[in-house]
Amino acid sequence: MTELPELSGKVAVITGASRGIGYGVAEALLARGDRVCITGRNEDALKEAVEALGADRVIGVAGKAHDEVHQAVVVERTMEAFGRVDYLVNNAGTNPVFGPIADLDLNVARKVFETNVISALGFAQKTWHAWQKDNGGAIVNIASLAGISASPFIGAYGVSKAAMVNLTLQLAHEFAPGVRVNSIAPAVVKTKFAAALYEGREAEAAASYPLARLGVPSDIGGAAAFLTSDQSEWITGQTLVVDGGILLNAGVA
Repeated sequence: MTELPELSGKVAVITGASRGIGYGVAEALLARGDRVCITGRNEDALKEAVEALGADRVIGVAGKAHDEVHQAVVVERTMEAFGRVDYLVNNAGTNPVFGPIADLDLNVARKVFETNVISALGFAQKTWHAWQKDNGGAIVNIASLAGISASPFIGAYGVSKAAMVNLTLQLAHEFAPGVRVNSIAPAVVKTKFAAALYEGREAEAAASYPLARLGVPSDIGGAAAFLTSDQSEWITGQTLVVDGGILLNAGVA
């Protein structure tokens, strides 16, 4: 990013942001003047992302999202670097298996929940105590369309994202009035994470969408920017579906 606007004074932590949706969210928040801390498992990829986004306004902390020590370090380093944590975007997620949920290894299910749900709760607790409890802010949880509808072959992922939607409700109720908590439920977004759902058949996959294309990270970045802005200051506990209209096809032969 060669040119950035004047600083907004706001700071965000974005998990799972070395690429894909998280990276798109970082771009959107930087574009309005926020400073950000991004996380990711791969240290080299994270360093590349920081440099590409702009190291003068971005820091990166590598680690596993479900690791409580990592969560604490992320919040501590953000406070040290920027002095505040106004926004949290819980984007880190995993889906290590495809197949019927009836045959799912329960240890795999536990891993999915640890990464997709428990980590989000952990980060929310830590940003709340570090800054938001006394100063306010907003949290955005990246859920999924799979969390609000049946999802053949990615059942564990869908169940975990349904839990993320309910976690959003619980946090929104408990953290009000100072902190708003909402979630975003994307359909298929063109990222490495979702490549198995469209790679080699993108035109076919996109044909079922009323808007005639798959999502891109900036679609979700724009939604996250809205939900962390003053324009959404009377919105909390909601799940914003960003799906190119695919749910319009429900029940249509």
